[in-house]
Amino acid sequence: MTAPSSAPLHSVAPGLAVRGFTPPLRLGDFRLIAFDMDSTLINIECVDEIAAAMGRGAEVAAITEAAMRGEITDFKDSLRRRVALLAGATEAQLEQVWRERLRLNPGADTLVRTARAAGLKVLLVSGGFTWFADRLRPLLGLDFARSNQLEMAEGRLTGRLLPQCWGDIVDGAMKRQTLLDVCSLLGIAPAQAIAVGDGANDLEMMAAAGLSVAYHAKPRVREHAGVLIDEGGLDRLLHVLTPPGGAPAAAMPA
Repeated sequence: MTAPSSAPLHSVAPGLAVRGFTPPLRLGDFRLIAFDMDSTLINIECVDEIAAAMGRGAEVAAITEAAMRGEITDFKDSLRRRVALLAGATEAQLEQVWRERLRLNPGADTLVRTARAAGLKVLLVSGGFTWFADRLRPLLGLDFARSNQLEMAEGRLTGRLLPQCWGDIVDGAMKRQTLLDVCSLLGIAPAQAIAVGDGANDLEMMAAAGLSVAYHAKPRVREHAGVLIDEGGLDRLLHVLTPPGGAPAAAMPA
C-alpha cells in the first residue's frame, strides 16, 4: 500500500529511503511486480519525444509535466490533447525515437531478471503507447502489458487512440484495475504485489499494492510511497528487498 505521508522517512543509503516498514523485506514474499513505463522503466516520455521529432516538443511536454505533477487532474483529457498534436507523425519518426532516444532506465534489466528468478510475474501498465510497450515486452520478458494504442493510417498517426477490448484509456483508475485484475488472474492478494511509478497517475495503482515504490518521482508521489529511489537505478530496490539466497540489505552496496 502507499504509506501515509505522516509516516517518517528513514534513509537506507544516500538517495534511498523507506517509509512505513523496516527493511529488508523478502522479495520472495511478493508474487507480482508492476511497472509504469515512461520515465520509470524507460528513460523518456514517449509522447514528448514523438512531438519533439515533429517540432512540437515544448507544447506537448508542458501538458505532460502538468499531468504528471497532478496539476491536470483529467489524465484522459490531457492524453487526448497530446495525442491530437501528434497527428501526421510518421512510423519512421516512431522508429527514430525507439532507436535513438529510448533506453531502459539503469538497473531495470537487473531488477526484472531478479524478480523473475524469485518467482514474481512482471506487469507493465502504462498511459503510454503499445507501439513501444510491445517492443519492450520480449526485450525484458514481461508477462503482462497494457497501454494505449495509437491509431495509424497510411503510415502516419491520425491524432487519435484506438478503443481496446478492455475498455477506455489507461489512466490512474485503469492502472489500479489492471493490477487488481492480474492479481486475481494469478490467485494472489494485492498485498503480494509491488507497484513502481513516478507520476500522479501511478498513485492509485501504488495504493492498491502491498509495496509502493517511487522512482525519481514527482513530489506528490514521493509523499505516499513506501520506498523512495531518488538517486541511482531501479535495482536499488534490491537494497531493501532480499532475493532468495541473497545478502541482507545492509550488506549490499549503496
